[in-house]
Amino acid sequence: MPAPIPGREGQPPSLVLQELSAQPDLAASAGLPPAGEPRGFQQAFRALRHRNFRLFITGQIVSLIGTWMQNVAQAWLVYRLTHSEMLLGTAWFCTQIPVFAFGSLGGLAADRHSRHRLVVLTQTLSMCQAFVLAALTLTGTVQVWQILVLAFGLGTINAFDMPARQSLIIEMTSKDDLLNAISLNSAIFNCARVVGPAIAGLVVAVVGEGVCFLLNGVSFLAVIACLLAMRLAPVKRRVQDSPWTHLVQGFKYVHGHRAVRTTLGMIGAITISGMPALVLMPFFADQIFHRGSRGLGILLGGMGVGAVIGTLVLAWKARVASLPSVILRNALLLGASFCVFAWSHAFYFSLAIMPLIGYSVMRQMASANTLIQTIIPDELRGRTMAFYSMTVVGLGPFGSLAAGAIAHAYGTRFTVFAGGLLAIAAACVFRFKMHVFREVR
Repeated sequence: MPAPIPGREGQPPSLVLQELSAQPDLAASAGLPPAGEPRGFQQAFRALRHRNFRLFITGQIVSLIGTWMQNVAQAWLVYRLTHSEMLLGTAWFCTQIPVFAFGSLGGLAADRHSRHRLVVLTQTLSMCQAFVLAALTLTGTVQVWQILVLAFGLGTINAFDMPARQSLIIEMTSKDDLLNAISLNSAIFNCARVVGPAIAGLVVAVVGEGVCFLLNGVSFLAVIACLLAMRLAPVKRRVQDSPWTHLVQGFKYVHGHRAVRTTLGMIGAITISGMPALVLMPFFADQIFHRGSRGLGILLGGMGVGAVIGTLVLAWKARVASLPSVILRNALLLGASFCVFAWSHAFYFSLAIMPLIGYSVMRQMASANTLIQTIIPDELRGRTMAFYSMTVVGLGPFGSLAAGAIAHAYGTRFTVFAGGLLAIAAACVFRFKMHVFREVR
């Protein structure tokens, strides 16, 4: 519960909130949005009424651009050093498998400790990882095994960061603005997907991968500063049960809740189906389209453009009750897009498909995130969102290894096409289970 507001201890909470909302300065100092509901297109940005969320978004804009620069530069560095599909898949595996292995522990930490402090710690450790990778690359001593070890370290940090950060969003806004906040956060993520790869492609071509890693490390300073500037109401968490009891409780809740379980199953299938295109994109850019690192940045940027459009539309018009249908429709669109992209021979035609892929992927992810967070109780939010992180990111390693192995045996085009068929099949299964969402409003 929020701490009492000085000078108003004896007043009814509803009266206090009404007075604060009518006075913008006082409302801002208490972490409340100003009075009045935004209308029209302003609805798409209504979560920005919350000061803490504005700070969060500001830091994310800078940091995520750096993160995407590092993602692209790391993939290109592995490709340049090895020209191996298998090692490209292995690099993704090392980054993501810790989220699957340790994600439940991250969710446990988010439900037992301050989520805000946990995010500050994980962002600081991520900054240190980027600086180490930059130092190794800029000095010319980097080796593939070092990239894999550092990727595993970053994945371990993310296993604790993702549940805490996802659970923190509702503390920065409100349940009414949750869908909007998650959609805007996804839009920022994908704006960075547009800008980051485009910058990375140019930087790698001119000065090399090491500078991308260095810039990413510097970008974390912005998000850490914004996190420290937040004014969050203290939240007391009950820590009566043992960590093991809390952990088992989270597993039982997710397994026993049909709507949550169905949503996670659908998103898990989409994660695996999308890994072939993501992991093998350097091969499409270089060996199929002959566009090099610049082509890779342009393709991923096109994907980001579609994702930004999709999440902004979702933030503006979507309602919680419509989210299962959003997930279904976009799974079908994603599968069809993968199938067409797999056999395209023209760079610009493939580039036109990338926005459709980004549009459908991120609308599904934002919809699933909001749907789950709307259903679950706050005391289980960290552990449940850990399962979401394990599904969205933690299953990626299995998809990336499979993508590398299948591509090595049957070719890149067949592998991406198979991913598209898997997405379509998952959508068909999800359609027959949509009755579990009838009570969601």
